[in-house]
Amino acid sequence: MYQGWKAFSFVILKKFLKNPFIKFDKLKKWEYNIVFEDGVNWEVIIMFDFQSVVVSTTTANILLSLAIALLGGLFLSRLAKKIHLPAVTAYLVAGILVGPYVLGLAGIDGLGFTKENIKSFNIVSELALGFIAFSMGNEFRLSQLKEIGKHATIIGIAQAVITTIVVDLALIATHFMMPDKLSLASALVLGAVATATAPAATLMVVHQYKAEGPVTKTLLPVVAIDDAVGLVVFAISFGIAESISSGQINILATIFNPLIEIVVSLCLGAILGLLFSWVERFFHSRSKRMAMTVAFIMLGVGLSCLKFDLGGGIEIASSSLLCCMMLGTIFCNTCDFSEELMNRADRWSTPVLVLFFVISGASLELSIFTDGIIVLVGVIYIIARSLGKYFGAGISAKMTHADPMVNKYLGITLLPQAGVALGMAMKALELGPEGQIVSNITLFAVLVYELVGPLFTKIALTKAGEIKSEGATTQRIPENKNDNITPQA
Repeated sequence: MYQGWKAFSFVILKKFLKNPFIKFDKLKKWEYNIVFEDGVNWEVIIMFDFQSVVVSTTTANILLSLAIALLGGLFLSRLAKKIHLPAVTAYLVAGILVGPYVLGLAGIDGLGFTKENIKSFNIVSELALGFIAFSMGNEFRLSQLKEIGKHATIIGIAQAVITTIVVDLALIATHFMMPDKLSLASALVLGAVATATAPAATLMVVHQYKAEGPVTKTLLPVVAIDDAVGLVVFAISFGIAESISSGQINILATIFNPLIEIVVSLCLGAILGLLFSWVERFFHSRSKRMAMTVAFIMLGVGLSCLKFDLGGGIEIASSSLLCCMMLGTIFCNTCDFSEELMNRADRWSTPVLVLFFVISGASLELSIFTDGIIVLVGVIYIIARSLGKYFGAGISAKMTHADPMVNKYLGITLLPQAGVALGMAMKALELGPEGQIVSNITLFAVLVYELVGPLFTKIALTKAGEIKSEGATTQRIPENKNDNITPQA
């Protein structure tokens, strides 16, 4: 028998050095029943020391995975810039490369993401969605809403609703033709996801070519309203899909749960926004105000995760997206220095958002695309959404007697999808296998739209006469504009 603690520490340390990433299931191999003269059971000592090592290696694995994901996304974005692709596309591709089907195949802990550990990074996605929604609230300043008038409001709401209807009809018809490939719940959720629009790639073209005109001026407010409508439509569609997916269709729950979620989310966000505006006045340091901003976004996301069952299938729940969007809306309209803090929050959240897009790419279940039918569903979704956006924007623009160029070309600039759509897709994963199909089709569509979106936008703005031949510039665009991935996606 070994004598003393040092001797046994050496033996255990030697074992750990042979296998530093040892798993919990190997604990049973070391359950030795050895007792020292002082009565201390050695089995307990081994288990305590073992847990310490597992905790340290797990922490290292998480940090290494996040570091590799962040570096991979950033370096790939430099390559994307060389070939004139948006940074969001680079982050999604980086996620695929460090995900379970490429780097993760090596099975080395801390090197990329595996199917087993990818879900453990959901907290990053939840926080990123909070920042995205908070930034969206900045687009609803009363001063700006008064300037855009009814035109952008009607266009934003109408084209979003038309797009949802077109996509829902196309995918529900697909469901009846192939019920074993696409469920009704998945079709409904995808119809809601289709509303979301991302102007990041469009803005890159606008800044690069100094585009100016009625289409450019209408674009931003329409996108802000579009995403707000999309979040409400998604909350309703997701609630209905949950009822269908569970197999227990409760009429009251189907009707009231989405309404309760919307009302509770908006009220909670409004309360937090007012409280945030009041609390910020007690701090004068920029760093402390920034810390307070992050704290309230975390508070909004955290409170939105709580659910209370009232019985009969009725529950009180809230959406982190709607809550944080209302938080940002109330704050930017009640705080005198909100614009500065909003801009600082956008810059501070960049690493979190890069990780969000990379993790979203890593979550793509590539194996599902070996099924040609699923790829076909993705193509149907892309075509239906594109038609809905184009004709929806055109019809609503004619209704408001907008400029003829807006009628003709605005819809094309609304095609890109990214952040908010990905956020909806991540939320849809709560539906299980049906949600996985929604997520995969959304990610597939985002990759396609982000690849072709900037080119179509340039062509549309050129034909609208808002890009002049001398408008192109080689001047370096500030980093926060060129690689902007917030807020509307």
